[in-house]
Amino acid sequence: MNIHCSEQMDITIRKATPADAATIARYNQLMAMETEKRLLHPETVERGVSMLLSKPEKGFYLIADSSGVPAGQCMVTYEWSDWRCGDFWWIQSVYVLPEFRRNGIFSALYHHILERASSAENVAGLRLYVEKQNTIAQQTYLNLGMDHAHYAMLERDFTKDPMK
Repeated sequence: MNIHCSEQMDITIRKATPADAATIARYNQLMAMETEKRLLHPETVERGVSMLLSKPEKGFYLIADSSGVPAGQCMVTYEWSDWRCGDFWWIQSVYVLPEFRRNGIFSALYHHILERASSAENVAGLRLYVEKQNTIAQQTYLNLGMDHAHYAMLERDFTKDPMK
């Protein structure tokens, strides 16, 4: 899928392969530091990325290439909904290199996911979570047609990461 976002920017969306694991892991570390000021343990992230890449039943990664550079990424995982008898696709691990931001990289990723999800029989919808203070990302998601959900997200973290 090629999307022209400007005269200078040509974006190709592709499914990630194991050869992308190191880049995805690095982008995940950059995203965690930028959004949560959280230092991730490199080996844990690399193992996690490789695990998903080897188990397509859990989800997939997409890479947005611009002129041969992996300019952005996102991960999609699945959540079964018994109420809808289908999967929600969760958009996660979104990262766009700073020099490529505001050029349609995430928009191209999102539209690719939307197209795939809406043509699949078993997809009930798309979901994502975003940091409460990340108003720029929230506005981007709203501009793409997403809505605020009426749920609050709670968690209990069992991470045993030594970097945490």
